[in-house]
Amino acid sequence: MLEIGSIVWGVHDISRAVKFWSAALDYQLKYPASDDWAILIPKNGNGIQLSLSKVSSPKARRHHMDLFTHNQKAEVERLLALGATKKEWNYPPGADYTVLQDPDGNPFCVVQRPF
Repeated sequence: MLEIGSIVWGVHDISRAVKFWSAALDYQLKYPASDDWAILIPKNGNGIQLSLSKVSSPKARRHHMDLFTHNQKAEVERLLALGATKKEWNYPPGADYTVLQDPDGNPFCVVQRPF
């Protein structure tokens, strides 16, 4: 059996990504970050680690995360205040997600969990 141990996220600025994703997910550094690599883990110890890898390509990375929540509107506003931006998207009727971008332009979705 396999399980996800880490998601590796390509970013241009490690320190900016550490700051954004630590605040967004309530994560902390596992070890001190280097100039081109950092590992974030949940503060409470439960969950998947997020590894941040410095990339030089200006092209979009082909990855994204879906973040699930019971209060999508509040979480979207909180993430926007942290530095995320809304990504232009053609939503289907009744979409339960909002597409945002982190400060490096990486897309991610905030998905409303059923009540």
